[in-house]
Amino acid sequence: MHQMLVRVYYEDTDAGGVVYHANYLKFFERARSELLRELGFEQDVLLEQNIAFVVKKAELDFRSPARFNQQISINTHISSLKRASLEFTQEALDENQKVLVSAVIKIASVDLVRLKPVAIPSVIIEEFKRAC
Repeated sequence: MHQMLVRVYYEDTDAGGVVYHANYLKFFERARSELLRELGFEQDVLLEQNIAFVVKKAELDFRSPARFNQQISINTHISSLKRASLEFTQEALDENQKVLVSAVIKIASVDLVRLKPVAIPSVIIEEFKRAC
């Protein structure tokens, strides 16, 4: 499991001072990008190879709001790994490890020239398997 800390800034909140629902998708995206980086893969290098990871499906369950200036933890776990796709289970937790938002995000590997699914490079698959 990968963990990333996020501070909630004023810009992340709505008029009520709680995190605007769509911003959790940004937090989850950053955490997945950091996981990839920690495994030794930079997305700009993959883009140069015409490979991108795109969100195919996102399912979120909002349980409790995060608020302005709160520090939350984004936990990321690879729950399924296939030839051209993978699924992440992610959670946003408060300081007491209470789940604020949970998500299941399905990602597809896409050839940017053809805009079609393509196999995830084997070196990345191996690192993802080790991380599972």
